[in-house]
Parts: sequence; structure tokens; C-alpha cells
Amino acid sequence: MAKRKDAAPRIVSSAHLAGNRVAELSEIEFALTPVFNAYGRWIVRCAAASGQGDLSPLDVLILHHANHRDRAKSLADLALVLNVEDDHLVNYGLKKLKRLGLVAGVKQGKEVHWSATPKGRALCDRYRAIREACLVDAVARLGEPNEALAQVAGLMRALSGLYDQAARSAATL
Repeated sequence: MAKRKDAAPRIVSSAHLAGNRVAELSEIEFALTPVFNAYGRWIVRCAAASGQGDLSPLDVLILHHANHRDRAKSLADLALVLNVEDDHLVNYGLKKLKRLGLVAGVKQGKEVHWSATPKGRALCDRYRAIREACLVDAVARLGEPNEALAQVAGLMRALSGLYDQAARSAATL
């Protein structure tokens, strides 16, 4: 475990990766792992509490983005916004959601554009209500100002771009 100058230990993902240069990055990586898993578990359970079990985290995210701003999206649009490299995973999710009656596709030229059905929108509305009751109220009790949360989100988006670039660089080695 890397040490801070004030001798407080850092909580890092792997001490061997947290050398003297940007040990905080390892702290971020360690924090992302449980957050990623907790978030996935949360959205699946919230969807189940909303009336639709048997969805994966990606299925839930696809449904929410198909419902987003009430505009239909192509498979490529959904994969891009979710940063999913393998379109087949998104396509599989769309087929599952279609089979459940939560999304519908309309062919426009060579592409199919997907949007939430009334059943899918109703599920998203129930999800929102449960999210408000179980999560939003708890976050509000933390006392963190919305601006602090917005700054964390901005940092996470910036890190996403850096990790994507690093992945492209590593692929050339």
C-alpha cells in the first residue's frame, strides 16, 4: 500500500502499480471497481423492483438510453453512448428488450432505430420513482452539493477518454 507524505495509507487497487507517480490514479481505479459492481447490482435490482426481473446491467442501460429524450436511436448510437465496443452485446440486449415488449425498432433506410414502448416507458417511470426513494434521498443526506457531484462526473468522463486512448495505445504494442 502506498503511503502519503502525511503517513496516511492510500487505498489502492494494486500497490505494485501505485508507485510514486500518480498514486491517486490507483486510488481511483480501486474505487471504480466496487462502484462499478455496486452500480450494476443496483440498476438490476431497481429494474426488478420496478416490475422487470431478468435484466442484465447492460439491458437496463440500453432501455434507459432507448427512452432518453423520447428519440429513437440506432444500434451504433446506443453502443457509442454506452461506450460498448462490441455491437453484438447491444444487439443482444435490444433483442431481449424487444422480446419483453420494452423496446420497438423502426427501420429507417438500412438501420433500425430503437425506442422504448409504452411498457418500456412505464418501467422507466417506476424505476425513476424507486430511484428517487432509495437512492436520491440517500445521496441528498450525504450533504454533498450538486456541484461536487457534477465535478466528479466530469472527472470520470475525462478519465474515460484517457483510458480509451491508453487502450488504443496498448493495442499497438
